[in-house]
Amino acid sequence: MISARPQSHGYRAVLAHGPLRRLLPAFAVSDLGDGMSVVTVAWLALQIAPSGASGMFVGAAVAAYILPGAAGALAFSRWLRRLPTLRLIQANAWTRAGFLGCIPLAWVTGTLHPALYVALLAGSSLLHAWGGSAKYALVAELVPDEQRLAANALLSTSAWVSTIIGPALAGLLTVAIAPALLIGLDALSFGWLAVQVGRLAGPRQGSLPPPEKARLGNGLRVLRTRPALLGLLTVTWLFNLAYGPVEVALPLFVRQVLRAGPDVLGLYWAAFGVGAVVGALTVGVVRKLPLWPVMLTIIAGHGLAMLPFGLPVPVTFSVVSFAFAGVIYGPYSALAFTLLQSLSPAALLTTVLAIRATVLLTASPVGAAIGGPLAASLGARWTLAGTGIVMIAVAALAAIPAAGMTPALPQQGQMR
Repeated sequence: MISARPQSHGYRAVLAHGPLRRLLPAFAVSDLGDGMSVVTVAWLALQIAPSGASGMFVGAAVAAYILPGAAGALAFSRWLRRLPTLRLIQANAWTRAGFLGCIPLAWVTGTLHPALYVALLAGSSLLHAWGGSAKYALVAELVPDEQRLAANALLSTSAWVSTIIGPALAGLLTVAIAPALLIGLDALSFGWLAVQVGRLAGPRQGSLPPPEKARLGNGLRVLRTRPALLGLLTVTWLFNLAYGPVEVALPLFVRQVLRAGPDVLGLYWAAFGVGAVVGALTVGVVRKLPLWPVMLTIIAGHGLAMLPFGLPVPVTFSVVSFAFAGVIYGPYSALAFTLLQSLSPAALLTTVLAIRATVLLTASPVGAAIGGPLAASLGARWTLAGTGIVMIAVAALAAIPAAGMTPALPQQGQMR
């Protein structure tokens, strides 16, 4: 049986797996680069936005940094589904490094126009769905069933730690260094990840799923025949859609309402990251509870934490509230990925994860695209508070069909 929580010895056991241990620092560095880009992508967009269209352009830039990954997952699936997990991670890393690396070059040469900026961001995300999914598929390949929750918690914690250090570091550095050059650091971090992956030996012979079994249609069939997975995917998509406007409205809130700079924007994201790390490390406490109530409580709690942005409260209060949103959200990813790994056939796991990532990649960018017009019409303050209201409504509406469905994480004997 899986331990009620991932104890410290559980983390040590995960780190005993050589390939995963060697890759975790590279994952952490690339996570840090992406954490910095939370600030730098939006702030550079504000700097080069066409006159009078800052909100719309920030939304377009944020969406371009994520959304094309959904199109890439579908367009390249015929070839990508045949690659081992390590090759998928490497392909995504080189793609991110190449396109993001062109942004500082264009900035230095004076050719970084808004359309080119959006195009380069879009290119960097083309393989994001498969590359990100391959990380968690690699966990399922290398780590025994009873250690997966701890391994997933380590990966999610790495991502959340990056939202503490990355935005805060970017906020401080942006005062002295152009954000375009900081995006170049993100490119270097992915280049290093690609090199580290290339140094490892290929995965086990059995880790490459048979092409006829790894088709997208078979992955979709897994979701259709497992209501717990399909329901979780639907609710998560709505949650991410409601969250999307935050990435657009928060920089506008900092600049237009608070009259502050990127250092304050970095402070908000760092506070959220601190909270998320705390939440992620307590994932074992909630793993034995019914899954739906836990997931819906996380969504509603996150929504409640966004409401103070609509009130004329001190900055400190809204920062603490945003940190609380991170605490609430922290366990979500590790629980969701562990459930997916447990209920998906091994030969189809990467495909199922890629389908999930593809679907979810459409949510936050669509929300970000909606966030631009909303911030222009309602203002950044009410847009942020409005996301909280929508999250609470999503949790309330999802509770109705979910009342009779309470999936829990399978015990060790039930796992595949």
